[in-house]
Amino acid sequence: MNKIKVLLVEDEASLALIIQQTLATQGFEVVTAYDGEEGLRIMPTVCPDVLVADVMMPRMDGFEMVKRLRKSGCTTPVLFLTARSAIKDVVEGFELGGDDYLKKPFSMLELIVRVRALVQRASASRPQPVSSGETVFQIGQYTLNTVNQTLSHFGLAEELSNRESELLRMLATEKYQVVSTHDILMQLWGDDSLYNGRSLQVFITKLRHKLEKDPTIKITNVRGIGYKLIVS
Repeated sequence: MNKIKVLLVEDEASLALIIQQTLATQGFEVVTAYDGEEGLRIMPTVCPDVLVADVMMPRMDGFEMVKRLRKSGCTTPVLFLTARSAIKDVVEGFELGGDDYLKKPFSMLELIVRVRALVQRASASRPQPVSSGETVFQIGQYTLNTVNQTLSHFGLAEELSNRESELLRMLATEKYQVVSTHDILMQLWGDDSLYNGRSLQVFITKLRHKLEKDPTIKITNVRGIGYKLIVS
C-alpha cells in the first residue's frame, strides 16, 4: 500500500516536528512548510493526499492559503488546526473549503484518525481509471507492471504511486499517439482544473526522470493538446 502523503503547514516549529515525527512512525510521508505562502508555493510539487494547515500563521494564514488553493481548482482534502473555537471561525473555515477542523491542543491519535478518514473519503469519491485490460507493458528497456505498480529496469524494480502507474499506463496504451490532457485529468484527477493541470505537469516530470536510463524513451508535450510516449 502506498504511503499517505501529508503536507503539514504549521508555523510553530516544535509542534510541526512532533506532528511530523508522529505521523512518520505511523507510515505517513510528511512534507512541512512553515507559513501559508510556502505551503501555497510547494503544494503543486508535493501533490499531497491531504493538507493539514494551521489557521493563524505569519505572512499568509491558513484560511487565505486554502481560499487561494480552492480558487485555483485544488480539491485536496484540508484539515485545519487552530486554537480558535468560535462558531464563526469554524463556519468560515468550512466555507473557504476546509473539510475538517481540529482544535488545539489535540491528541496525536485523533489527528491520525481524522487524516486517514479524509483520505479514505476522497479516495472513495475519486473516479476510477478505466483499465485497458493489459497489466504489463514493455517500454523500451523498462517494464511497467500495473498490478503491483512497479517500474523495472534490468531486474531492478521501483515502486510507483497509483497516479504515476496509471498515467504511464495511459501513455503506454496509446504509444506514439497523443493522449489528451483533458482525458488524463478527468480519469486520474476527476476534473480538468488549472491546478490539476499543473499537478499533471509535475507527474510528467517525475516519469521522465524515472525513465531517463533509457535515452530512446521520450514523453513529449504536444502543446495545447496532451502528451505522447515515444520509444525510438
